[in-house]
Amino acid sequence: MKNLLYILCGMLFGVTLYKGEIISWYRIQEMFRFHSFHMFGVIMTAIATGALSVAIMKRALNKEGGPTYTLAKKPYQHGLWIGGLIFGIGWALTGACPGPLWVHVGVGTLGMLVTLFCALVGVVLYSMVESKLPR
Repeated sequence: MKNLLYILCGMLFGVTLYKGEIISWYRIQEMFRFHSFHMFGVIMTAIATGALSVAIMKRALNKEGGPTYTLAKKPYQHGLWIGGLIFGIGWALTGACPGPLWVHVGVGTLGMLVTLFCALVGVVLYSMVESKLPR
């Protein structure tokens, strides 16, 4: 029962993704073909919202006399562009980002069950080889 609020927030977020056409295969294809600004606008708005939220949280947490919080610097790794390329190709082919896969299944896009299954298999495979990958 204590997780009901989280479930309701997740459902509201899913409805927002659906109604905003964020999970639309056509919208995603338009983005990858540079035919529409819709998805680019959504992504840029999300980046701006995230950056503003981080700035506000840092300012609220770093009050005078208290401990200071900073974001950790992460070193560059070649796996970033390789993983990004694989992610982008998968996104373009399926028309679905991993997060909204659950929304697709929830609204009845049964073909996305194949994509969801493959995403889960990919997670399991990665967990099996992750310790063997270069750092």
